[in-house]
Amino acid sequence: MSTTIDTTELPYLDISAPGFAMASEEVRDARERSWIARTNYGYAVLRYDEVAALLKNQSLSQGSARWPDHHGVHSGAFHEWWRKNLLVLESDEHHRIRRLLNPAFSPSMARKLEPEFAEIATELLDSFADKGECDFVRDFAEPFATRALCAMMGLDHKHWPFIASRANTVGYALSVSIQEKIDEVDEAVRELYEFVEGLIEERRADPGQDVVSRLVHFSESGDKLDAEELRNALVLMLFGGMDTTRNQLGLAIQTFIRNPEQWEILAQRPELAKSALEEVLRVNPTTRWVTREVIEDFEYGGIEFTAGTTVHLFTHTSGSDERAFPNPEVDITLDDRKPHFTFGGGIHHCLGHYIARADMSQALPILASRITNLDCPGGDTWLPDSGNTGPIGLPLTFDSRS
Repeated sequence: MSTTIDTTELPYLDISAPGFAMASEEVRDARERSWIARTNYGYAVLRYDEVAALLKNQSLSQGSARWPDHHGVHSGAFHEWWRKNLLVLESDEHHRIRRLLNPAFSPSMARKLEPEFAEIATELLDSFADKGECDFVRDFAEPFATRALCAMMGLDHKHWPFIASRANTVGYALSVSIQEKIDEVDEAVRELYEFVEGLIEERRADPGQDVVSRLVHFSESGDKLDAEELRNALVLMLFGGMDTTRNQLGLAIQTFIRNPEQWEILAQRPELAKSALEEVLRVNPTTRWVTREVIEDFEYGGIEFTAGTTVHLFTHTSGSDERAFPNPEVDITLDDRKPHFTFGGGIHHCLGHYIARADMSQALPILASRITNLDCPGGDTWLPDSGNTGPIGLPLTFDSRS
């Protein structure tokens, strides 16, 4: 039987403050003091075991549905799309749509796409590998992520600049500054809707073997996605499929700049690509936290959680918690790490994780095989180190191995 904790004694984190950063002494100190902290948006869970347990707790539901409303956005194209997409749906509606979408994101589909992912990575790298410098986001991460998405969806690669631009704009909505950008975000969502409407009509007239054709077929079969569900799912794919991979590749390069010996191991042992990616996802995830909402009162770890409370499960701090990882430093040669929570957990585990792992695990060893002595000379710009993060611009210098 646990003892009730006086919550006024818990650490406090202002997670919307302009200077807030997950990778800060403030957050590390809070984790050492307690497994949980108060925030200006409910609670933050900081340690591995508690994050693992609460991800599976049936008294918590996906908590991002109210994100726009928390920040004063109560209407508009983004608000309407957000409250109906798979990320925030629950219960039977969530299970049904997820079941219909699952085949499009299967391990076999991911393996089938790996050669094309490798070709895209090689082509992009050829354009700058001998120059000794690049902007990694502009020259590799963004075009790679978007063209990999085009490959998965059976789209002509000519569409990648449009998709990247609109997805970048929608990404502002995941920042605490959402209200400042909401007009641009709404317009980007509307343009993505127009794009997928045309895409649906194309696939109805001329279906192929791609993901979009499969989903259009599902929307016309007995157990089906209706027209709105299909549009919402495709817009979510266009946004999430690019944004997450682009950000995570930039964070991977940041991680290997800090751990150059691990980059050299990857160059010499490309078979460690999957392990290298998992280490990056563990210590430097683009998704800094996953959000849940209490749907019924319960007690855990001495804390009384009441219905309606927001609970942020910190993937970043849980991935470096020495209680779970006694040697938390990056080591791509280890194969017995506990699982990280970058892709969430429970029923809301990321649907596209097989594809994301496939494209990034192709890209990283190809990069390591061609360039070394990575450094960022300055001038890099970043999204806030909260929610979803990553570099906006990442100038690199390096030596070519060729």
